[in-house]
Amino acid sequence: MQSSLDADGYLLEGAGTRGRPLRSLSGLIDFDSAARWGSFTLAAQELHKTPAAISLQVKQLEETVGFALFVRHPRHIALTEKGEELARTVAQVLRELRTKVDSLRGGQDEHMLRISTTHSFALKWLAPNIGRFTDLHPELDIRIESSDRLVDLEREEHDLAIRHCVTRDHPGVLFEEHMVIAYSPALLRQGETELTLADLTRFPLLYEDTTEYWARILRANDALQGPYDFSRSFSHYGVLTQAAVAGQGIALVAYSIAHDDIRKGALRLIRANSVPYPRGYCFIVAPHKAERPKVVQFRAWLQGEMAAMTRALEESRGQTRRV
Repeated sequence: MQSSLDADGYLLEGAGTRGRPLRSLSGLIDFDSAARWGSFTLAAQELHKTPAAISLQVKQLEETVGFALFVRHPRHIALTEKGEELARTVAQVLRELRTKVDSLRGGQDEHMLRISTTHSFALKWLAPNIGRFTDLHPELDIRIESSDRLVDLEREEHDLAIRHCVTRDHPGVLFEEHMVIAYSPALLRQGETELTLADLTRFPLLYEDTTEYWARILRANDALQGPYDFSRSFSHYGVLTQAAVAGQGIALVAYSIAHDDIRKGALRLIRANSVPYPRGYCFIVAPHKAERPKVVQFRAWLQGEMAAMTRALEESRGQTRRV
């Protein structure tokens, strides 16, 4: 099959789409907004355009790439499978482009701190506590990327990353994690003041991914006999902790992720013997970024906060044997 080329060496309209140039970024920006909102109308509100203009830009982009990006329904739009893949890539590219432009605008980079961390840590620890850092350093604009993917701090624009890691011999350890058995006070019967290991059979036992550490905890406390209900598992400690706060069962959860809810009284701890847990949170930064003032300031603040959380854990051990 023969194809026709234009003067620039690209395939002509109707001759196929491979190699066809993308002549405008506006279509990508409109597509990104429509993909995020799932609506041409809401995308139009964000971009201060008309829904018809958004729809036209997306249609022209579809013609350029050669495949449908959305399925149009009478009252809504939905991304196609290829549209979902392209939307993820476009969102990442636009995010990096905006970050680079910001960094080139008159030295603004020194006033922007970009943090990459996991979903659970961002939701259950960093978001509730970051206000104390911004009170100390109001000149900094904080950008938090919540993602469990690994980031390349040498090549990407993030200033630092906080990751769940094996703590042995790691140079950036912030907090040695501990597993705790936590429950909502809503589970207490009238007249009860606390739950104990003997009450575990009364409720679903919540866990992340595997019951391995439940088995270790129960064995360490001579409580393997059961019977236990392990019917509810979760993919992230953040979601697991929220389920425990909602009273869906008794959770075996990382102390750092449950710390804020324990401090507020939304969760309580069950007395139990401990078992080793070799993981925790680590501070990761590229060598050429480590001495930047904003990174040094954030690391010092974070270390202070983690030390305070460790003290809170030690105090809880006075009331509950460490888990």
